Amino acid sequence: MNEEISLPVTTLTKDEITKEQILILYEDMVLGRNFEDMCAQMYYRGKMFGFVHLYNGQEAVATGVIKVLDQNDYVCSTYRDHVHALSKGVPPKEIMAELFGKETGCSKGRGGSMHIFSAKHNFLGGFAFIAEGIPVAIGAAFQSVYRKQILGCKEKIQVTAAFFGDGTSNNGQFFECLNMSVLWKLPIIFVVENNQWAIGMAHHRSTSKPEIYKKAEAFGLPGIEVDGMDVLAVKKVTEQAVARARSGEGPTLIEALTYRFRGHSLADPDELRASTEKEAWISRDPIVRLSNFIIEHNIDSQQSLDVIQDKVKQNVSEAIDFALSSAEPNIADLKKYLFVD
Repeated sequence: MNEEISLPVTTLTKDEITKEQILILYEDMVLGRNFEDMCAQMYYRGKMFGFVHLYNGQEAVATGVIKVLDQNDYVCSTYRDHVHALSKGVPPKEIMAELFGKETGCSKGRGGSMHIFSAKHNFLGGFAFIAEGIPVAIGAAFQSVYRKQILGCKEKIQVTAAFFGDGTSNNGQFFECLNMSVLWKLPIIFVVENNQWAIGMAHHRSTSKPEIYKKAEAFGLPGIEVDGMDVLAVKKVTEQAVARARSGEGPTLIEALTYRFRGHSLADPDELRASTEKEAWISRDPIVRLSNFIIEHNIDSQQSLDVIQDKVKQNVSEAIDFALSSAEPNIADLKKYLFVD
């Protein structure tokens, strides 16, 4: 894509969201951004190893989708999973410790950056291979229906959100799972985070039909395109999708048009993308946009937003201290978590 970006307009008005709700969204996005910035610092200092894929720029998608979900709903992620986990409620210190490979990490230091997991928070994990998590998400959605229809669970049905990138939309598992989810009317939301690039391949060069949301039509589920740099727009379409899923009407495919501000991973020099393209998307920074919305509509003051930023920075700093001071896994426990006890 060039710098002339056309994005859909679907957003909330001031009267459709409370002050408390909008500040929760703002704090969550600021947390995601600060956490990832600190990850970059720690990686270049040699505190993290392997591949680390950061989420900077895409925060409106994670926040806009996950903050609509209930605590007992499910989220399935990709290798760009830190911020999804944060939005789902996994404590920053446990994620940071995992990135450091420490025993106190949410995956006991065995998963690392691409395999953040938390059963307690119904976070089904990050998956290193594209499309690998979508069948897992389908399984979670199926068990929600099974618990309700066969086991007689009285609680409202659990919804699953499956995140994946634009490159995944050309993968067979994507199409197979769309088909299966419609056949069984599964309570699942497919969220395509179209950040325009699959590693070094521009999206429009890799697919015969660039509008991913239109692929839903072939399988009979709604396909929605949304401005993924506008958290309020993402929230609005997600609320509709969640209501549809809980009522038994089945899945929805959401294509969020967004952009990663950094390279594919911290090992990527990011020399393939044009500077004009980057600048055009960075001018649409989702955190700045929400901050401006809050100030322009007199929802809260800049001073209050600064307090939130300071709170988040302290939280992330404490996560770093926790990770640094945590114990390394014991070599004697090398095979400890391979099998269920």
